[in-house]
Amino acid sequence: MGFCTMMTIVHLRTYLLMVTCVRLLTVQEIARQLCVEHQLVFSKMASFDENSQFIVSMLRECGLAHKTIIFVLDEFDLFAQGKQRVLYSLLDAMQSVTSQGVVIGISCRLDADQLLEKRVRSRFSHRKLLFLPPSEEDLDRLLENILYLPTDTDFPCEYTDEFNGKLKNILMDGRLKDIIHAYLNSNSTVNSLLRFLFLAVSYMDVESGFLSLENFKTAFSSMQRQPKMESIKDCSILELYLLVCMKRLEVKEQSSYNFNSVMKEYKSVHDSFQTSDHYSQDVCLRAFENLLQRELICFADNRGYGQSLEFRPVKLLISHAELHQGMKSYRSCPAVLLKLMDR
Repeated sequence: MGFCTMMTIVHLRTYLLMVTCVRLLTVQEIARQLCVEHQLVFSKMASFDENSQFIVSMLRECGLAHKTIIFVLDEFDLFAQGKQRVLYSLLDAMQSVTSQGVVIGISCRLDADQLLEKRVRSRFSHRKLLFLPPSEEDLDRLLENILYLPTDTDFPCEYTDEFNGKLKNILMDGRLKDIIHAYLNSNSTVNSLLRFLFLAVSYMDVESGFLSLENFKTAFSSMQRQPKMESIKDCSILELYLLVCMKRLEVKEQSSYNFNSVMKEYKSVHDSFQTSDHYSQDVCLRAFENLLQRELICFADNRGYGQSLEFRPVKLLISHAELHQGMKSYRSCPAVLLKLMDR
């Protein structure tokens, strides 16, 4: 089998996670990109096992030819949520002597590697590179370079000057800065900022031909409609307490916790603040089960399958920023919970 380059890059974006058959479509997308890169025939009808076997074969062939396949996983933390068979399969394939490949995960969550199951983490090299988000000055320059109209285009000079003049006033508006900062708090990557700006421009009034602050507000509202945050709106007050208690345990660097651990934290919060929202352990257990069904939390591994629910370790599937933002939009969220999140 001949290869045209010394390196192949497979880029997986999280749109694959917005569908039901995530596992099947992920390996299908990997196989499709490999076929395109190496001018092979791709079959949409291939099964998960067939595509997996094809990927392993490609890794082996690349290894023999001293060529590398790089798998780039955008928003790696989303790939690490729920069942992680795809991640396990990729990392496990890297263990072979004949394989020559690299898996690169990109995430704005510092704890992304802590979301991995033990079997996946054991195959992870634990090599991490941390990058600071863009500074205020860098962000201003980035917005200007992306949004300003260049002067050497076919647009009339008068329109270009007026467009850039109006845009300059918007960029200097403190309300826009608040929107940008609020958005970057939940997703600080440059790619996500580009998606946000593209959406804002798509809302521009065609008749006037100018951007407005409302375009950015509308884009922000649309981007904030995330499934996890929408699920929070349907939670009960007790379920919110349990989520906050789990987040507090994570802040305390308690890597593993179960229902009983959460209940101890819940009792600690009640004793400290003397809240009126106090429920029995049986009621809390039902709320805990509801969080599992809503997929806001999941079991940390499958080893305790035969154990009682109270003793099985769990992990959160929602980030601090998503939880905080979702609680702010929750009409009757107790003030004590927001205070705890602000801490």
